[in-house]
Amino acid sequence: MRRKFISHAISAVALLTLGALSVSAADNSAIKEKAAACAGCHGENGISQTENIPSLAGQPDQFLQWQLVFFRAGSRKNDQMQPIVEEINNEDIRNFGAYFSQLTPPKGPEDGDPDLSKKGAQVAAGRRCASCHTDSYAGTKAVARLAGQREEYLVKALHDYKAGQRVGSGVAAMADVAYHMSDEEVTAVSHYLAHLK
Repeated sequence: MRRKFISHAISAVALLTLGALSVSAADNSAIKEKAAACAGCHGENGISQTENIPSLAGQPDQFLQWQLVFFRAGSRKNDQMQPIVEEINNEDIRNFGAYFSQLTPPKGPEDGDPDLSKKGAQVAAGRRCASCHTDSYAGTKAVARLAGQREEYLVKALHDYKAGQRVGSGVAAMADVAYHMSDEEVTAVSHYLAHLK
């Protein structure tokens, strides 16, 4: 299992290195047309309106590329994504990363439970989430943007990491962090992050 992950990680690093050489896809009408197919699940302009489906707008380029590589390699599984990633090539992956990363990210909805957000902020500080996801939780490089992401999706993602059903990049820090979180902490930190402006 570990050997398979390392193999996928090496392939992804090579892909991302080549991606640095690619031209920005934001102005490319062909990639806009391909990305339009993503709107059925991920929403117009990459902002999801569907439960348990993440928003892609404003996610860091490298993070998006890594996730597509993980899906395509089978180390990250999703019944809806598998047939899609089987049809995309390395250039598509680089272009999708560039395209969605340049879209305006979602804004967090009004917070109906500020006490839960306060508890979530304490959890985020205690778990040192900002050390990877940045102080604004906007993400960077291969690390996800969390601010304004769908709340129930954040809960699902943390539970997937906790259960070992989702891999992270690098030293798999997310699995280590999530494993030690209680359900109450997962709920609170997801609420906090989803409502960040």
